[in-house]
Amino acid sequence: MAAKKTSARAADAAAPAPFTKDQDLLAYREMLLIRRFEEKAGQMYGMGLIGGFCHLYIGQEAVVVGMQMAMKPGDQVITGYRDHGHMLSTGMAASGVMAELTGRRGGLSKGKGGSMHMFSIEKQFFGGHGIVGAQVSLGTGLAFADRYRNNGNVSVTYFGDGAANQGQVYESFNMAELWKLPVVYVIENNKYAMGTSVSRASAQQDFSKRGTSFNIPGEQVDGMDVQAVKAAGERALAFAREGNGPYILEMQTYRYRGHSMSDPAKYRSKEEVQKMRTEHDPIEQVRTRLLEAHGATEDELKKIDAEVREVVNEAADFATNDPEPDVSELYTDILR
Repeated sequence: MAAKKTSARAADAAAPAPFTKDQDLLAYREMLLIRRFEEKAGQMYGMGLIGGFCHLYIGQEAVVVGMQMAMKPGDQVITGYRDHGHMLSTGMAASGVMAELTGRRGGLSKGKGGSMHMFSIEKQFFGGHGIVGAQVSLGTGLAFADRYRNNGNVSVTYFGDGAANQGQVYESFNMAELWKLPVVYVIENNKYAMGTSVSRASAQQDFSKRGTSFNIPGEQVDGMDVQAVKAAGERALAFAREGNGPYILEMQTYRYRGHSMSDPAKYRSKEEVQKMRTEHDPIEQVRTRLLEAHGATEDELKKIDAEVREVVNEAADFATNDPEPDVSELYTDILR
């Protein structure tokens, strides 16, 4: 039965529906916001305004934007530590995200969580988690709650190719399929985990097959193409929402920067990175479609870029000038 479902959906995956101009404009703006935000965060980290760890999402923008376009209100998002893009795509304010990075009162965790630990119940965003793979069992728990409440929501649980080798991931797969939980596991395969190539770290490099022994269907998706991501997301979300259990999407994507700001990324060549930027950049693909297929003008796109830069600059100003938390905040929001 599961094999039939898998093959049917693989056949459906062949040709994602083309975006309308409005859809491409939305995707362009959202991906550009993430790109410009992360570029600014990198600058602020270099200036010493952001402490601790900082993992940038530059290059992977199509994954979260495409999935968000496929989701419905009420669906939850949970992810690992490369999480700023996920926050912004759910609609969390850029100023709140940036202020959390700089440890200010106006941050989304009151300046106490930093890059890896931000949450928004309003936006159904459940973190940002620093422990590799920990979010997978938590995301499965969110899906258990959805099934228990019969609310029609789906938990979208993101993790990377490195986390895919963690034991708790497979415990979660087993329970999710056993109880037919409404969860979509999105594996963001950016090829290098913390710095080791997938070819050296994973015996099975087709991550869409990681659920095979649990009868969980999956598919590989061009994670650099927002149209392909949205189409695959719609299939997977519908599958889970209809009560069929979990679904795995392997998003084949690529990060342009190192694992974190402290990583010089010497394990790959500059030519490899440049080739991805030149031939597969997710934002440039949409920009080209807008100009060539939808009749958008250069001025129209420059205006969007200017608006996005203004949002990011305002967020940076806020995050620089907002007061730090009072010392009394050390004793709030603590489980005793």
